[in-house]
Amino acid sequence: GIVYNVAVVTGDIRGAGTNSKIHVILHGSKGLKNSGKIFLEGGEFERARTDLFNVEIAALLSPLSRVTIGHDNCGVSSGWFCEKVVVYCPFTGIEQTFPCGKWLDEDEGDGLIERELYEMVSLRQRRLKKSPWSLWIWTSDIKNAGTDATIFFQIYGDKGKSDEMKLDNNSDNFETGQTDKFMIELPDLGTFYKLRIWHEKRNPFAGWHLNKVTLLKTLTKEKYLFNCGRWLDINEDDNEIVRELPAEGSLVTEVMPVIKYRVTVCTGTVSGSGTDANVFVCLIGDQGDTGDRVLYNCINTVNKFEKGNADEFFIEAVTLKQVRRVRIGHDGKGGSSGWYLAKVIVREEGQPESEAVEFPCYRWLDKNEDDGQIVRELVPAGESPMLKNVSYHISVKTGDIPGASSDSKVFIKLYGEKADSSKETLLVSDNDLGNYFERGRVDEFTLDTMDIGKINRILIGHDNVGLRSGWFLASVQITVPVQGRQYMFPCNRWLDKDEADGRVEVEVYPSEIVPIEKLINYEVSVVTGDVRAAGTNAKVFMQIYGETGKTELIILENRSNNFERGATDIFKREAADVGNIYKIRIGHDGKGIGDGWFLESVTLKRLAMKTKESDKKKKKKKKSDEEEEEETKVEEVMDVYTFVAHRWLAKDEGDKELVVELVPDGESALEGKYQRECVCVCGYSSCMKDDNHTVVLCRTIYGPSAIPLPRACSVAYTGVWLISSGEEEDKNTYEVHVLTGNVWGAGTDANVFLSIYGVGRGDTGERQLKRSNNLNKFEKGQVDVFTIKAIDLGELKKLRIRHDNSGASPSWFLERVEIVDLKESTTYYFPCQRWLAVEEDDGQIVRELVPVDEAFVKKDSENDGQSLATLGLEQKAKSTTYTVKVKTGDKKNAGTDANVFITLYGSKDDTGIVSLKASKINKNKFERGKVDEFTVESVDIGDLKKIKIGHDNKGNSTGWFLEWVEIDAPSLGQCLKFPCGRWLDKSEDDGAIERTIFPAKLQTREYIPFVPYEITVYTSDIFGAGTDADVFIVLYGSDGICTQQKSLCLNKREQRMYFERNSVNQFIVEV
Repeated sequence: GIVYNVAVVTGDIRGAGTNSKIHVILHGSKGLKNSGKIFLEGGEFERARTDLFNVEIAALLSPLSRVTIGHDNCGVSSGWFCEKVVVYCPFTGIEQTFPCGKWLDEDEGDGLIERELYEMVSLRQRRLKKSPWSLWIWTSDIKNAGTDATIFFQIYGDKGKSDEMKLDNNSDNFETGQTDKFMIELPDLGTFYKLRIWHEKRNPFAGWHLNKVTLLKTLTKEKYLFNCGRWLDINEDDNEIVRELPAEGSLVTEVMPVIKYRVTVCTGTVSGSGTDANVFVCLIGDQGDTGDRVLYNCINTVNKFEKGNADEFFIEAVTLKQVRRVRIGHDGKGGSSGWYLAKVIVREEGQPESEAVEFPCYRWLDKNEDDGQIVRELVPAGESPMLKNVSYHISVKTGDIPGASSDSKVFIKLYGEKADSSKETLLVSDNDLGNYFERGRVDEFTLDTMDIGKINRILIGHDNVGLRSGWFLASVQITVPVQGRQYMFPCNRWLDKDEADGRVEVEVYPSEIVPIEKLINYEVSVVTGDVRAAGTNAKVFMQIYGETGKTELIILENRSNNFERGATDIFKREAADVGNIYKIRIGHDGKGIGDGWFLESVTLKRLAMKTKESDKKKKKKKKSDEEEEEETKVEEVMDVYTFVAHRWLAKDEGDKELVVELVPDGESALEGKYQRECVCVCGYSSCMKDDNHTVVLCRTIYGPSAIPLPRACSVAYTGVWLISSGEEEDKNTYEVHVLTGNVWGAGTDANVFLSIYGVGRGDTGERQLKRSNNLNKFEKGQVDVFTIKAIDLGELKKLRIRHDNSGASPSWFLERVEIVDLKESTTYYFPCQRWLAVEEDDGQIVRELVPVDEAFVKKDSENDGQSLATLGLEQKAKSTTYTVKVKTGDKKNAGTDANVFITLYGSKDDTGIVSLKASKINKNKFERGKVDEFTVESVDIGDLKKIKIGHDNKGNSTGWFLEWVEIDAPSLGQCLKFPCGRWLDKSEDDGAIERTIFPAKLQTREYIPFVPYEITVYTSDIFGAGTDADVFIVLYGSDGICTQQKSLCLNKREQRMYFERNSVNQFIVEV
């Protein structure tokens, strides 16, 4: 017959439960066939509970047209309030929901005790199709063969593998000489090739002697046999309690051999390397895997996994063919569970040592070190697991209802199109909130595993252990940047033995899959120099520049103590694919004690797709072009870039800079430019030639930064030229002249920052303008000169200048910036003539400026006003003005006093961090339920892709509930909505105070782009001619089309300033 899973939900209202006998009738698709009356035996039908029944019917009725449900009206409290009935048929994979929401009670409502329920089609779900199978397990007829342990099994076929399945041993199953029969449901796995069967009891009396297992598909009578005839016992045979059995029978063309794999686990020699935790390993090959095997019986050592050990184990499994990956981890139990794993070596027993495959790790498996992971997937030597593995970022939201929190251990399993992940216990969270799975909070975890393809479902649950084990799960969100996808899994249900249907694990299907920005993996290795006080505790960051753009700022930190003297720190980071890399910027924030850092070098690795011409092509030279094209093959290669720094990044060393730009080593050292170098040794100059025989490690140094070599140096002749890395040719020095305006109050005490942008050669990153030729910087009418060293930017296209609004009088009127390119001896002029002030102009404290012809800047007495006006109009046409509206949610304590900032990311560039200081609408910003409006100006960042918004967590009430952000760009003719609906609060949600938000496609508004106009208003010279009113303008075209009404003044202060008697005022407006 065909099994139907029927879930009956009793309502959550007073007196909803019943003692009556409930019956159900399932009606087929056209209502022709039905199941007949089925009595649901053994249900409780208590208030707010869900009762589950497996109903077997001879006919296939799914999808059902309707369900009849009723009761016999017997018993003391016979009235019943039925919420809904859910019917799932594994054979068709269809789950149908039939809402009721009514009393079945003679004394309530319409007095009916039987109702016809119809499906709510919008709730229908398609799940994995499963077929019914009969499973027979034959326990051997020898002394003590039986067991009281719970038995688990898993089946592998050529189309995939089943889940791990549990066979409860509550009635007397698995007794000596007995055959036990079970009904199970399996998805389509193709032809079976093996079965793994095991139990988890390691006590002396739990041993079991299994004779054989048979599987029969009930509908088609396909049959498989799995012979065993061995003990699963810690004191018998090879002391193992897991067996893999190859499939036999008429459907199997070839019975697979069972192979012993010798697995050598090498623990590192770092201090504290060893572990007392229980270690498990899983070998993954071209044909299946071994499942997680606890490494219990070591062949060669008594005390396992100690510092420097090489422990050997045997793992017996049906052949995996070629072993491709090794998954290894521990359970985190025991006093010193942290473990530094060097490598794992795998070979088939009986094969020569030379056939062994090495899987290097050289990382911690420790909650408090590195990335905090205690399970790692390793790939063979020569491949990089950091680059090959995909990171799945899992956000688990606990519901915001009473008693929702749980103390149990939560696990998750992902099912993808290519493969499944293993069942992973969520032990170490990325946003460490202290207590996990607390009411209303979001815990974030990272699962690093092979690419399983598009996720089609997840299994999530808990072990039901602990004081408060029950858990109300709201939702799971999985973000996979390498795939460019984000999955939403709504759950909104109890996982609790005493609530709803009593289940503690549940399978969830995605409600939506949202495309997000696609990123790639980078492996970053940073070497700190081996000199005195070389290490730093400051926050280290880097940025990568490539042919197609730049990455965001990448913070290099994890749970370990990084950047110690002489150490190499390795990080995996997901960032944008920038194509071929031509430079990096790396530095630190200069905070903390002993922040000075001696950086030796940086190595970057990434996987790139390259077209490879195969050998065939070279032979078939005379063939047509079309055939040639087919021979090119795309393959994945690892790009490796090395950047040598060998310098201090410290306030009190060298050039006192904290950030350095580096080009890849050997990048632009062109052949033919090699010169013979002379080095200074022991105070006298000597040419490198054949007669110097002592050894030295020397490095060529150029120009004024040359440092004398230590005294005890001598020279070795190697027959190789010493070559400059060519970095000198890439470097440039820019002289920056900052002219403060000559108006009252023009000077500033704030810290000023500058970024310079080149055409197609990236930017300098943000540099603080610290060391001026004047002691007191940025005073009224003053010119301050600064020097910026950077990798050559080519022709300059724009600059961004801002201040941090600190100090007693931060408001600043900037006249212009002039930049002299010392390499090319050219000067660029960037006029500004605007305030960078919260109380002045449009309230912005950041400006993006574009270069203009020198003629505009040099004062020409007759033509002064005209040229400046044209200039203003040109600059407005080159830049984009964004109106940013920010809605604070209407919740208790939703408002914030913290400083809010935003970054807009476009397809070409970003705006940098913009402080939202001056709201056009409200004096008191970001109050509960209010909308604030701000102006952001930027030059050519391309189409808006996403925004990052956050706050600095300073002030009295810092927590903030952000409803949405709306960004309107009139010159582009589009208005984008960025929905958020989350807290930015250390003590709410996931504890983040910064969020990246993508636009909602359906809420985007497009309209005809606006055009900038220059409007000059002449006020008459008669008594009382001026006004302080809000003057607005509407322009009419020849076809009677008119613009919207537009105010000429940005604020009340400007209304008081302009339109005075006999004045001429100029405005640039977009209409």
